Amino acid sequence: MAKTKDASVSEIELPAGYVPSPKEPFMNERQVEYFRRKLNAWKDEIIRESKTTLEALQEDIGAMPDIADRASTETDRSLELRARDRQRKLIAKIDSALRRIEDGTYGYCEETGEPISLKRLDARPVATLSLEAQERHERSERVHRDD
Repeated sequence: MAKTKDASVSEIELPAGYVPSPKEPFMNERQVEYFRRKLNAWKDEIIRESKTTLEALQEDIGAMPDIADRASTETDRSLELRARDRQRKLIAKIDSALRRIEDGTYGYCEETGEPISLKRLDARPVATLSLEAQERHERSERVHRDD
């Protein structure tokens, strides 16, 4: 019998304060559920913040009598929009990580196929490369950028 996403989420219990441990089998059900919840919570938080930003951006600043205040507000809005654009891209990465959880490839380096460390995944749950592969990638970018 196939599980639905909702059923699989509710069936896996995580103890309070659970943090994945290297002593457990890598990407066992608990670890997968931990990262699924972490990614979904992060995405929900970003979406909540975006809604707040949209509400603030809809406020009319045309009535501001002082041109300097209006310019300052426009600059703030521009910065906020850039931050939201970065977060939109982050949501795409979160969605991609959630798809990798569903297809069983989450937690494994896209370059080497080796497990990504739990510490790295906990700090950066959208990571697709192991630390070593990421460092190689960054070194290669620096070399190409210097050319």
